[in-house]
Parts: sequence; C-alpha cells; structure tokens
Amino acid sequence: MSVLRIQLAQLIKQMTDDELQLVWNAVYALHSDYQVLKAIQEVKRVEQPGDSLTHEEAVRYLTIPQGGGK
Repeated sequence: MSVLRIQLAQLIKQMTDDELQLVWNAVYALHSDYQVLKAIQEVKRVEQPGDSLTHEEAVRYLTIPQGGGK
C-alpha cells in the first residue's frame, strides 16, 4: 500500500461521521465536475464544424416528414 493510502486511512479513522459526510460531498462534487470537464474536452476534440444543428435546424428537421411513410 502506498504511503498516501496509509496516510489517508489514518486521517479517515480520526474523522467523525459528520466530517466524513462533508468531505465525501465535496470530493464527490469535484469528481463529478472533473468527469463533466473530461466529457466536454472530448467533445471539443472530436466535434467538427457542422456536426451539430442550430435550434432552428433541429426544429425544421423534426417537423419535415421523412421518407418511407404515407
């Protein structure tokens, strides 16, 4: 086990349940923000101009009947 894991385990043992809950909430929020940031960066990396529709284009696309129907 790495030194940081040992230190973290010792720190957790010293904390109250309320303190652990506060820390967990903060860490979870940071983790969620990091995941969203990674997803945004990936989309920016792979998306090319013209890959997305404007609101008006999307509405027009949804309201125009597509072939194959009556």
